[in-house]
Amino acid sequence: MSSSNSVTVQILDKEYSIICPQEERSNLVSAARYLDGKMREIRSSGKVIGADRIAVMAALNITHDLLHKQDRPDVQASGSTREQVRDLLERVDLVLATDTDTTKADS
Repeated sequence: MSSSNSVTVQILDKEYSIICPQEERSNLVSAARYLDGKMREIRSSGKVIGADRIAVMAALNITHDLLHKQDRPDVQASGSTREQVRDLLERVDLVLATDTDTTKADS
């Protein structure tokens, strides 16, 4: 994919460029905003310190919410929604892993 398919999102005061199909850009931006909000909530609680730990807690909370909704037939997510969430989580994991590698290399 070309750089024109790249979307820049800001999560917890840090920018991430993510390659994304044009038709998924809006969903990705929405997901990033949602994740940013969850991470800010966790950070402001003061109970979790460090971006990596905050990201893990946010991922666990979001996954818990998703699984809880799956247990309720009236609010069940469609298969494609689950797949989209999985894809977005994989992208976030990849960006975080790449960012961690870059940070270690800079040290």
